[in-house]
Amino acid sequence: MKLHLDRFDGLNAFTGYGDGHVLINHRRHEASLVVFPDRLVDPWPVLHPDDLTEASLAFLAAEPLEVLLIGTGATMKLLHPKLYRHITAARIGVEVMATPAACRTYNILLGESRKVAAAIII
Repeated sequence: MKLHLDRFDGLNAFTGYGDGHVLINHRRHEASLVVFPDRLVDPWPVLHPDDLTEASLAFLAAEPLEVLLIGTGATMKLLHPKLYRHITAARIGVEVMATPAACRTYNILLGESRKVAAAIII
């Protein structure tokens, strides 16, 4: 699906997604990654929601975020809160959803100038 966006000059925004990929600023990514408005963690070594560990998410607790979106792939998979306890202890909200929903929600929050990141499993 192609997303139509407002202008996000100089910021990372999702411009599309499909089976096995996402587009960030029209550039295709086929590996899991973490998207911040100003940078990417690419690749992010998480291939499946079952691969998530506290360690694979803990680095995000040090980021100046309001919200972290975790995209779990084509479908939403509930995650145990202990996996992201370091993030919530840092007073960062965590939302878990399917990757397409995470892409759309990220863009909305980015458009509202919120401090957001998206950890996306492809």
